[in-house]
Amino acid sequence: MSHDSTAAPDAAARKLSGRRRKEIVAVLLFSGGPIFESSIPLSVFGVDRQDAGVPRYRLLVCGGEEGPLRTTGGLELTAPHGLEAIARAGTVVVPAWRSITSPPPEEALDALRRAHEEGARIVGLCTGAFVLAAAGLLDGRPATTHWMYAPTLAKRYPSVHVDPRELFVDDGDVLTSAGTAAGIDLCLHIVRTDHGNEAAGALARRLVVPPRRSGGQERYLDRSLPEEIGADPLAEVVAWALEHLHEQFDVETLAARAYMSRRTFDRRFRSLTGSAPLQWLITQRVLQAQRLLETSDYSVDEVAGRCGFRSPVALRGHFRRQLGSSPAAYRAAYRARRPQADRSQDTEGSQSTSGVLSSGQPGHAGHQVPSALHPDNPLPHQSRRTAAASALGPSLTASAPGVPGQRSAP
Repeated sequence: MSHDSTAAPDAAARKLSGRRRKEIVAVLLFSGGPIFESSIPLSVFGVDRQDAGVPRYRLLVCGGEEGPLRTTGGLELTAPHGLEAIARAGTVVVPAWRSITSPPPEEALDALRRAHEEGARIVGLCTGAFVLAAAGLLDGRPATTHWMYAPTLAKRYPSVHVDPRELFVDDGDVLTSAGTAAGIDLCLHIVRTDHGNEAAGALARRLVVPPRRSGGQERYLDRSLPEEIGADPLAEVVAWALEHLHEQFDVETLAARAYMSRRTFDRRFRSLTGSAPLQWLITQRVLQAQRLLETSDYSVDEVAGRCGFRSPVALRGHFRRQLGSSPAAYRAAYRARRPQADRSQDTEGSQSTSGVLSSGQPGHAGHQVPSALHPDNPLPHQSRRTAAASALGPSLTASAPGVPGQRSAP
């Protein structure tokens, strides 16, 4: 599901400078960028589909550095325009960046900053968010990227409120998307914003994609796991852990329940999930704390106890490391970006579920959330295995801290 900001009236009211045109979209390409992400804005904004009822954009493909640009598979591209062409665009799209560990060219960052100062809408698809962050355009803003790179983005740019659960985030004049196909979702959203649902629907039909996908990235985390995990004996231990997150237990307890030594359990758990069991357990406790902060009025001390932390200090430390803010600040920022009606609905939902959402139920912003099972609502035997397999998904990001960020009104 999207995250559409309603808290950025200044951004919405910004005017383009005289030399920029709303219908002009500049796509900024770099050498080493993946060709799929790079081709998404070229296809959406560069093909004339007026016969299908899609208003036409003017596309400018710009090289962010000296060419030729080498892309996936060793293909070489020559961009018809340089950075100077960005000065005419009302929208600038950075579809991807070649490496999350290397800094983008300073000349390209300067061009993005100028474009933003002159009222242009700036868009980062997938790892393109790293370029926007390097330019300082995401400071203090909600943003997303591919879930696999979200922890790195949050750690490197702590002032960015990274939310890996979203397919895309619209913060008015700066927009970001998750990986690969989520770039299509964001581009369709831009067309919808500019020209309405009918135009976006017509374009979606031409692209043979849904006009608007529900849900977030979490369900795709689950699909990256081995299908046989649901039948593995370890799934029973994971299900028990999720049902008892409100209790204080450690990895030694889980190993004992699996009838394994700690060393064997660690090795087996990592082979199935790619994550150390301790980090997975901490991540699950933090995720549950996040949901309680979003959906209940429990104090931070109460949230710590209901998530199995030994003290509020432990909760605050892990929460800050994984989400980049304190629990109290996270709750305040989350509620500030939600309409009152949605907050009331969340509170009502928390009263009926003790503040924890079950697997498969619609969560905040209308999308699915992974299971954090409550002890008063145990699952049948088979469902517990399924839920355990699903809940292992977020552990894939646990080798680096998970960093769900602020959210806004759907």
